[in-house]
Amino acid sequence: MFDNLTERLGRVVKTLRGEARLTEANIQDALREVRLALLEADVALPVVKDFIASVREKALGADVVGSLTPGQALVSVVHRELTALMGGTATPLDLAVQPPAVILLAGLQGAGKTTTAAKLARLLRAAKKNVLVVSADVYRPAAIEQLKTLAAQVGVDFFPSTADGQPVAIAEAALDWARKHYHDVLIVDTAGRLAIDEAMMREIAAIHERVKPIETLFVVDAMQGQDAVNTARAFRETLPLTGIVLTKLDGDARGGAALSVRTITQAPIKYVGVAEKIDGLEVFHPERMASRILGMGDMLSLIEEAHKNVDVAEAEKLARKVKSGKSFDLEDFRGQIGQMRKMGGLSALMDKLPAELARAAGQAQVDERRIARLEGIINSMTPAERAKPEILKASRKRRIAAGAGVSVQQVNQLLNQFEQTRQMMKMVSKGGMQKMLRGMKGMMPGLR
Repeated sequence: MFDNLTERLGRVVKTLRGEARLTEANIQDALREVRLALLEADVALPVVKDFIASVREKALGADVVGSLTPGQALVSVVHRELTALMGGTATPLDLAVQPPAVILLAGLQGAGKTTTAAKLARLLRAAKKNVLVVSADVYRPAAIEQLKTLAAQVGVDFFPSTADGQPVAIAEAALDWARKHYHDVLIVDTAGRLAIDEAMMREIAAIHERVKPIETLFVVDAMQGQDAVNTARAFRETLPLTGIVLTKLDGDARGGAALSVRTITQAPIKYVGVAEKIDGLEVFHPERMASRILGMGDMLSLIEEAHKNVDVAEAEKLARKVKSGKSFDLEDFRGQIGQMRKMGGLSALMDKLPAELARAAGQAQVDERRIARLEGIINSMTPAERAKPEILKASRKRRIAAGAGVSVQQVNQLLNQFEQTRQMMKMVSKGGMQKMLRGMKGMMPGLR
């Protein structure tokens, strides 16, 4: 999403190479690049002006110490200011209230409120909270059914509502039910419109007044661009917002909403939607996001994903197998693909890598469909073929290709990738880490 800004800041580092310190003269062009990149990313003009002024003030006269070049020193200042712009530190939900703690979701239609309600309920359930969800969107019966289905999917309780009900009455009834049935949290999904209108604002203000939420979260689509600023301003004037959920951060938008909405609302970004799947909601870490914008990657989040999703027992079993000298087979290869998909797929992993490493591995050519196709090919093999790939001759390859709905050439491509991976596993077992890193590209299925 922030590729353009990352690329421009990379040029800034090169432009300032050789300077002894940062001065008004040598950072003027650099800050122009930053300003243009922010504007192209749809960041609101007032936000850009304040940001550039702050960076200039902090950067002017800054000594270039240690091994830092002036360009790196400026990027360091930009990183700190980006982090401050997005809130400084992660802000958790405030649930310190007598149960049930009410969370009210507000935003325009299409911003992703209903799916966000379910994703948030899933996270709270994982934190051992007893959650109840309710839809007060009586204007879209499909939204009520959608939330009911998603609630069952994530394993939380759903309070029924109907299209002929009154939104305020529905919310009050859900709150009463939550109290009587000892729920820790009540999540209220409200109605949205295609655009701001007075009736919607009066309705959501009335719901807020009756259920008195501890958290009022503004759900905004990252792909809105400049429109997100106007929407944020309208909701801020109507509701005492306590936080923001930024959805569709995995889309093709330019990303300016992430840098604008927090400034306009003065409310912290608490969560970001990073995928359509039900587990595609993450706690927002300003410093980590700033690192990703500047091409530094987000290794902490990557490590957290690994701890959460990787099957440690399987990983240890594979490590012991390779270390003992036993051959890495297609069953192991399929397992590695499965582990990667649990972590959000290759594109999600690459997005968290530092820009240079991601580019070296071919980030621009990630194809998630190809990864699924590789799994399909391996699934079309017999257990014997997966255990001993060397028996895969022409007739077997034709059968596998027909079963997976691919060409024999694609089967051969899989086998070539597998062989590269097997060679690298041998290098690792013999301590050849540098050789493995040089051959890393061939190891990653889904890259072309």
